[in-house]
Parts: sequence; C-alpha cells; structure tokens
Amino acid sequence: MFKAEFFNPNEWASLFKESGAKYVVLTSKHHEGYTLWGSKHSWNWNSEDVGPHRDLVGEVAAAVREKGLKFGVYHSLYEWFNPIYLNDKKNRYQTQDYVKQKLMPEMKELVTKYKPDILWGDGDWEASSNYFNTTKFMAWLYNESPVKNTVVINDRWGNDARCRHGGFMTCDDRYNPGTIQPRKWENCMTIDKESWGYRRNSQEQDYFTIQELIEILVKTVSCGGNLLMNIGPTSDGRIIPLFQERLKQFGKWLKVNGEAIYGTKPWIAQQDIFNPKVWYTSKSAENGVLSVYAIALDLPVSGSMELGVPKPSQDTIVTWLGYEEGSIKWTVSGNNIVLEIPKILPNQLPCEWAWVFKIENLK
Repeated sequence: MFKAEFFNPNEWASLFKESGAKYVVLTSKHHEGYTLWGSKHSWNWNSEDVGPHRDLVGEVAAAVREKGLKFGVYHSLYEWFNPIYLNDKKNRYQTQDYVKQKLMPEMKELVTKYKPDILWGDGDWEASSNYFNTTKFMAWLYNESPVKNTVVINDRWGNDARCRHGGFMTCDDRYNPGTIQPRKWENCMTIDKESWGYRRNSQEQDYFTIQELIEILVKTVSCGGNLLMNIGPTSDGRIIPLFQERLKQFGKWLKVNGEAIYGTKPWIAQQDIFNPKVWYTSKSAENGVLSVYAIALDLPVSGSMELGVPKPSQDTIVTWLGYEEGSIKWTVSGNNIVLEIPKILPNQLPCEWAWVFKIENLK
C-alpha cells in the first residue's frame, strides 16, 4: 500500500539540486486518477484522504523551490477507471460530463493552489482536444490564472495536439530525434529502461549506465532539446540508491562540464562529420564572441582527436574543461583540426564518462 512513510521532501530536493537539475516535474495525478494532494474533485482518492495523509504536491513544491529550482506538475487528462469518463467514452465523446465535473475544475484547482512553472499534460491519446476542452482551459491559463505570465506547457492536450501545439514539444516518450527541430522540445525518458515506476523485480542491467545517460543528455542538448529524466520512488517514499547514484553522477559531471550544457544553443553541426563520437553545442558571450563545445563521448587511444567541422583561424584557442594546465595544442590536417590531448594518468582526467573541449575564435 502507498503510505510514503519515509518520504522526506527536503532530501528529495537536495538530491535534485545535487544532480544539476534546473526544474522538477512531479506526477500530481496519473491515469488511475489518484491525486497527490487533497483535491476537492477527487474525494477519498487522494494522498490526504488515503495512504500518506499528506499534501505531497505542496511539500515537494516548497522543498524544490527552496533549493532555487523550477517546479512543474504532470497531470493525466484521462482516467482508466473513472465511470464518468468511461461513460463519455461509451458515448463516443459526444458528452463531456467527465471534463466538466472532474478534469477542468481539478486542473484549475491544481494551478491556482500550487502555481506551477510547468504544466505537463498527458493521457491525451484517446480523445481530441475538443473533447478535453483544452483550448478553453489554455485561454483561462494564459489570461486569468495566477501563472498566466510565467507558466510553460507541453503538447499533450488531445490526440490532435501532440507534436503540433504547445509551448514545447514532447511528441513521444523517449523522444530523441537526433536532429534540430523547428520547435523547442524535450526528451522525457526513464533511467529504468522498462518502466516509469519503481519495479521491485528489476535487474541491474535494466537501468541505463551513467555513460549511456550522459550520451543521451549530450545528443539531446546538441539538437536543442531539454532532458526530463524520470525516476520512480518506492511506495514508502524513498528514492532507491541506484537512482541516487545516477543523479549524483550526473551532478558530478555537470559541475565540470555544465558550461557546455546550460544556456547553450545548437551549433551549425550537431555531430562531427569525421568523428561520430563528438557532438557540439555553442554559446555566445555578452561581447558576441562564440564558443563552440566539442563533447567527446570517447577519448582516442592515440592522444590525438581529429574533428571535421570546426575551421580554425590563427587565433583559435582550445581548452579542456576541468583541465587546469593551460590550453590544448592543435594542428591542421587537410581540412580537419587535430587536438593534441595531454598525456595524463587516468586519475588526473578532469572528469569521467565524456569530455568537453571548448573552441574559441574559429573562422
């Protein structure tokens, strides 16, 4: 039974902060209809009436914001077992009793009470936005709600809206197209390859390694996306040690290489044409000078890394993020630039798992 007796929102928030996250999205209601706050529109099927007897949404929101992170809520449009919804479905969605009696008042209550920075819709695939009446809800959200000037939404607001309408696109679960998209997008994925929730019978190989997760992050950001990485807590409110380890490893890597991730934009190329293990991001300084970040998912045994896209000038400077012994020497080979990686011991490497070379003053 879900009791969350060991749930500590401050521990959660500290872990999220340590991971390097900038925003957190909590599932306020999944498809079974159980709300993680005492919703007036989910009588006796919420976390204050049944189970923990706590306002979990409110506690997580307060703890996350105290750490300086943005707070968002996931909310399912449809409910698997709600008889009012099932009756609308039986009527081929020609009636909207569930939307009028449950969904709309519940979402307005959620937004008004907790003022989320992000509203993440889901459970949209069975009916259109006309049935869910989400255009009317968005009109309220952006014109009358307490977060009308700050809230950001995704695209899952009806089976005719996904990957078409919204503040940012999520399209499908684990969406990672590998190319620049015309709209801002997010890769929502899971550390557990098989599940969005916690599985007691999971095996070690069912989880992404930190190397695999860093690669997913790099490919996502190089193509202009954000990464929303899911973890499933236990029924007693804990985040298991394996999830904790992955999140802390993420934070360790970002402490060294965050400059190549936060606030960056896609460059003219996302993946190097000569070395496919290298992906690019870029960032302009206040003076307009562009820095290009070559993120290497592997280091060459030879000690030289050849890149096919960057075109150096006589003023080009290359530095290795986290390496404190000065700039990196480089040469030209044909149309390629060759970085001479310093020969250092493994325990002297600036970080693990992936390495970033900052390139300035290109042609």
